[in-house]
Amino acid sequence: MRICLLTEGSYPYVVGGVSSWCQMLIQGLPQHEFFIYSIGAESKDRGAFKYKFPPNLKGIQEEFLDEILNQRSQDMLENILTAEEREAIYDLVMSGRPLDIHKLASIFRERRRFASSLDIFMSSDFFDIIQRVYMEKYSYLPFTDFFWTIRSMLLPLLYLLQQDLPKADVYHSVATGYCGVIGAMAAEIYHKPFIITEHGIYSREREVEIIKSDWAQGDFKSVWIQYFYNLAKLSYKTADRVYTLFEHNAEIEQDLGCAPHKIGIVPNGVHMERFAGIGELQPHEGPLTIGAVVRVVPIKDIVTLLRAFFLFQEEFPDARLVIMGGYGEDKEYYDLCQQTVSMLGINHVEFAGSVNVAEYLPKMDFLMLSSISEGQPLAILEGFAAHRPFVATDVGCCRELIYGDSQDDLGTAGAVVAPMDFEAMAREMIRLGKDFKLRRQMGNIGYERTRRGYTYELFIERYREIYQMYVQEA
Repeated sequence: MRICLLTEGSYPYVVGGVSSWCQMLIQGLPQHEFFIYSIGAESKDRGAFKYKFPPNLKGIQEEFLDEILNQRSQDMLENILTAEEREAIYDLVMSGRPLDIHKLASIFRERRRFASSLDIFMSSDFFDIIQRVYMEKYSYLPFTDFFWTIRSMLLPLLYLLQQDLPKADVYHSVATGYCGVIGAMAAEIYHKPFIITEHGIYSREREVEIIKSDWAQGDFKSVWIQYFYNLAKLSYKTADRVYTLFEHNAEIEQDLGCAPHKIGIVPNGVHMERFAGIGELQPHEGPLTIGAVVRVVPIKDIVTLLRAFFLFQEEFPDARLVIMGGYGEDKEYYDLCQQTVSMLGINHVEFAGSVNVAEYLPKMDFLMLSSISEGQPLAILEGFAAHRPFVATDVGCCRELIYGDSQDDLGTAGAVVAPMDFEAMAREMIRLGKDFKLRRQMGNIGYERTRRGYTYELFIERYREIYQMYVQEA
């Protein structure tokens, strides 16, 4: 069976997180062929793959949003959309209105009559639609700014909808954003099943980014936020099944409009054997070493971790912090982190880059996760597999991993604090730093929790069963 895995801003250009999940899924199911449809931001990344592809990965289609800049359009066009098509574009712009993938397919796929995705934007039809939406809902905003905001908002999606779509037996998206809509479109065109595995809640993550952004100002932030929620609703509506990693995410998906009967839960899993040579924590001489397996990007909030470590060093001045993860993805944020280290005068901070974590984890006394958004972090599961406790922020599944769920009586494997609360984070770090027996006990609990419920074998077996449901339809 041929499975098209649709990714966005992750595999195969970024190491860790969703990308690691994709690689493990493909490797674990060699009986199926996989094809990657990847959406990236910049074409400079074309071919810059961070993974060695397994033999059953048969190809990759790379689409980059900056290639929109190469699009050319005709002059102003008149009456190029039917009444039904104008309503479909209206629904796309007007947040809260249900979207119909069949209508979108009729515009962008069935006739393929547009030479460029810009053609629609250069039409009188588009201007009339935007003017209508503006008068009905956004008349308090400057019209010119509103028009260009909507144009820039829709252009990436309309561009992607007009690109060639690969044929497959199942379409499997890792998010509900652009790749979710493209998966829905491909499934509509080829009459094939469409499933989603949502790691974090994509629309919520975009909301956090937009609120913190400088490029969207004032009330225009809400326009962008509602747009991404609208894309999520379309993805949920079209999907045959939606899988997530833990119960709380499933509840959020229902609140956002996903039908409860579609939702299933499949936790992440780790290769326990990869860390088999790492035993429980042992006492040692010398300073404590704190680790964080994390990419240096804003959503991981390394700055809060550095501020907490600054306070930690007031109690443990010789302690070391090792940040294990790539720092080339967002140079401005990496520079901000370095400036924070310099400004606070923090000593013994190492940005190690992408490393073999199995070689580094034995050197760590405990581990940190400071993210402002997560799904079910593989970094925590891998740390647990190495008998290391965690101090983590209360995002995604971190609380459940560290404290256990209602069916789990193992105990506590670390501590959870509110996102961005560097003082609370420092207090928990100091508590663990002062108590070796507590660190070892927590590390052992984390190891046992992972062994019971979060192994690679359990993860692969569940997706083997999921894909098997569609084998006879292929």
